[in-house]
Amino acid sequence: MSQSGTGNVGSPDPVAEDERRPSEAAEQVEERPPSPEIDISKPHIARMYDYYLGGKHNYAIDRQTAEQFLKAWPEAPIGARLNRRFLIESVRWLAQEAGIRQFFDIGSGLPTQQNVHEVAQSVAKDSRVVYVDNDPLVRVHADVLLATDPNTIFLTGDLREPEELLGRPELRDHLDLSKPVALLLVAVLQFIEDNQQAYDIVKTLCDALPAGSYLVLSHPLKDESVEQALAVYRRANIGGRSRTEEEIRRFFDGLTPVGCGLARAAEWTPPDGITQSDNVIPLGDPEAFKKMPGMFGIARIDR
Repeated sequence: MSQSGTGNVGSPDPVAEDERRPSEAAEQVEERPPSPEIDISKPHIARMYDYYLGGKHNYAIDRQTAEQFLKAWPEAPIGARLNRRFLIESVRWLAQEAGIRQFFDIGSGLPTQQNVHEVAQSVAKDSRVVYVDNDPLVRVHADVLLATDPNTIFLTGDLREPEELLGRPELRDHLDLSKPVALLLVAVLQFIEDNQQAYDIVKTLCDALPAGSYLVLSHPLKDESVEQALAVYRRANIGGRSRTEEEIRRFFDGLTPVGCGLARAAEWTPPDGITQSDNVIPLGDPEAFKKMPGMFGIARIDR
């Protein structure tokens, strides 16, 4: 369930596309990249995630690799929509109920419906958002999408270098790290294959945020079909691993779970228990998404 490297910034295409097979959405994709710095000879997880969601911002190598992934895990598009719904509902709750006005989304990914800044700013126009991704294609779209939004910026960066991200002057100019921040690590930590490195990254980021901040996290659970699918990523030099429930729960060590805490994907509900039907991604077959092997959760940073 990759969001980008992860994968989310902005949507030129409505997610009515979600109801189409990815191959249908890709029929009219322009195969020439919009910038020479974008390498379309190798698959990228953000563009593959876009393909699972039925988007058009992907290339032949992404589709070919994604189709191999789908052979191992045909439910991946449903998992992507479920993950997207979790992100939207989490941001809505944080802005509306928790009063958060700053969002730090690492692994933001490519355009799709109801991005973090759109959801947060629909609640409070002064919400400030920093998106981070390592795919140059994401920056191309972000530059267009965010050109007229002074409250939202995009940074090219990598989750594997948390100290470098935290030290970026653009980040510190845009977010006040003395006030609560929502740290969004949605469908991205599975690409940090070493457990200790992943735990250290999360701790470094959370330690830099003040009390009253939140961590929003989703992660695939270890499952035979998921492992077979992730093997496709590893063969493509993308990497990725699922984790056991115990391993995933360690990301919340020292934090205070809110609502249902860290729960199986199909069992997670917003902390206020309210799902806004006009603010979510349609999931399709309820029986299919009940089987999704993943975990979602929100925790508060208390000191």
